[in-house]
Amino acid sequence: MERFLGPYSPQLYAILRIVAGLLFAMHGTQKLFGWPGDGNTVEIASLMGLAGIIELVAGLMIALGFLTGWAAFIASGEMAVAFFMAHVPQGWNPLLNQGEAAVLYCFLFLYMAARGAGIWSVDAAMGRGVSREESRRASYT
Repeated sequence: MERFLGPYSPQLYAILRIVAGLLFAMHGTQKLFGWPGDGNTVEIASLMGLAGIIELVAGLMIALGFLTGWAAFIASGEMAVAFFMAHVPQGWNPLLNQGEAAVLYCFLFLYMAARGAGIWSVDAAMGRGVSREESRRASYT
């Protein structure tokens, strides 16, 4: 499979970054604006309000590839805190305590913080966040 999809890894990573960032931002819009959903919002001056702000801002920054390492690191930390504060009190197993998404986002964003923005990003346009190898691979496809 690596031979088949390997040459497209920079593009697939960019798509992963964009989709994950937009989905994360939607968690923020749900908390802050009640969309998508039933229209209920959280108090902005609360822990959930802070989480919504982080999700919206960091999610958009990750999707755009702007200061991706920092945004993803902060988002990863928020998801770790969310898991331990909101989910672990209901049990340690993420499949049973509804914390699976928090764990997955936490480690996905931690990886993005380490890897950087990659191609198709503001960081790449500014000369940050793209390795020479990644740039070389992207130019061949």
